Amino acid sequence: DSMINTPNTFAIYMLKLVCEWMLANGGVPAFYERNVLKAGLLYDYLEQSRLFKNPVQPESRSLMNVIFNTGDPDMDAAFVKTCVKNGLVNIKGHRNTGGMRASIYNAMPREGVEKLISVMAAFEKENA
Repeated sequence: DSMINTPNTFAIYMLKLVCEWMLANGGVPAFYERNVLKAGLLYDYLEQSRLFKNPVQPESRSLMNVIFNTGDPDMDAAFVKTCVKNGLVNIKGHRNTGGMRASIYNAMPREGVEKLISVMAAFEKENA
């Protein structure tokens, strides 16, 4: 009666901890509200930006991964470098499509999104 595959006990334990953390902080409804707010802040900025654009139709946009670009691969690369200098890492988009991707999953606080928007606004002021 042994198992063919041993379950990944570390992943199961981590899932337990994440679920407990989420329940202690309002559960799925509270996280959904926070994620709508965070994504809304970033999408609202992108809608009014003269430099950054979001190529995804509003009805198809993600709450977790917000993609955007400047339309210029060199400008995108410069922005990624600016982000790294400001402590915002892993913003570079997919290797085939370019641009940037902000991953704003459950653990990303609102302050992180606000910092990204602040860096975007400063970069836009200097480069638009």
